Amino acid sequence: MEKIKSSVVERFLSYVSFDTQSDDASQTTPSTHKQWKLANALKAEMEAIGLEDISLDEHAYLMATLPANQLPVTGYQLPIIGFIAHLDTSPDMSGTNVKPRIVTHYDGQDILLNEQENIVLSPDLFPELLNHLGEDLIVTDGTTLLGADDKAGIAEIMTAIDYLKQHPEIPHGKIRIAFNPDEEIGRGAHLFDVQKFGCDWAYTMDGSERGELEYENFNAAAATIRIKGLNVHPGYAKDKMLNASLIARDFIDLLPEEETPDCTSGYEGFYHLTSMSGTVEEATLSYIVRDHDAQKFDKRLQLLQETTDKLNKIYPAGTVTLLIKQQYRNMREIVEPQKHIIELAEKAMKQAGITPIVRPIRGGTDGAQLSFKGLPCPNIFAGGLNFHGRYEFIPIQSMEAAVQVIINIITQ
Repeated sequence: MEKIKSSVVERFLSYVSFDTQSDDASQTTPSTHKQWKLANALKAEMEAIGLEDISLDEHAYLMATLPANQLPVTGYQLPIIGFIAHLDTSPDMSGTNVKPRIVTHYDGQDILLNEQENIVLSPDLFPELLNHLGEDLIVTDGTTLLGADDKAGIAEIMTAIDYLKQHPEIPHGKIRIAFNPDEEIGRGAHLFDVQKFGCDWAYTMDGSERGELEYENFNAAAATIRIKGLNVHPGYAKDKMLNASLIARDFIDLLPEEETPDCTSGYEGFYHLTSMSGTVEEATLSYIVRDHDAQKFDKRLQLLQETTDKLNKIYPAGTVTLLIKQQYRNMREIVEPQKHIIELAEKAMKQAGITPIVRPIRGGTDGAQLSFKGLPCPNIFAGGLNFHGRYEFIPIQSMEAAVQVIINIITQ
């Protein structure tokens, strides 16, 4: 296992040197050209390992096969299992010139990430650090994100597949792996060719804390509210002016203030105001809407429409317009009827000495969209914590454990 540990760390440190931020404003796939650099490097690595059916399409979807070396049992067809991770990192923070550092045998104290800027990773703010006392943590220098989301998943999949390729005495069925662009902007599964991938089911290696196993996620939509005002000289505005920014404030006030991300947890849904801009003449509000329960989710969207209609009765008709874009749905309805997929992952974790943590994702994964495209695809931990920011870190022991879980799933 020491070789697995060193291999996964070496790969991870190599992959985070690639800046692969995606860009929501882009209309191309991948959304940024720099994702190609990592995709091409991984393709070359797959060829060096000796994988088969390697393909890198025009949109940077990379797939490969580890062929079966196990004879099928008479009357039983071995399933084809897939493992998936994403190439891109979040647009929320820079991924340029990442400078990772290993903190060995973490002692529970503050970690000084950047002395010049006095950036400190502290268990006072991030108590999850204390779950990893004595472990080896990879941290940032405080000026970028780390990229464990999801380069840890890529490193774990590649290390597991490489290990099995080097140990042909370990029997297994056919395994497919895939790395896709643009997960962080919600497009990772849009052009994923499920038929070409050809699996009975798959797992995304894109979770967080060691032991996480997730097959429930939010139902999700994005809402854009546009408000048209009427601007006249403020000295002569009485009974004439319509201040779009103030009407935007009215819209915000009509939504339940306690149903926001900072006030909710577990299965509780929310309205999240992600951006706002405005003048007297026009204003725009952008929301994301989330709920695990489909009926409650629909009621949230209905409230947005009712709020729009209410303001259009107070102000001239057409002052407020609402555009709702459905994003993804809760994969539970697809995965739960095939519970053996979850049970297999739970067994693999227990074999690795890990207690499975089965809980809903307060977010979404490519696996949600893939499940509705015909590929049941729950999510397994990759080990990183505090994703999308300067305080991101990953315990090396969690990456090592993820590799072992992948191997255990494959060799059941």
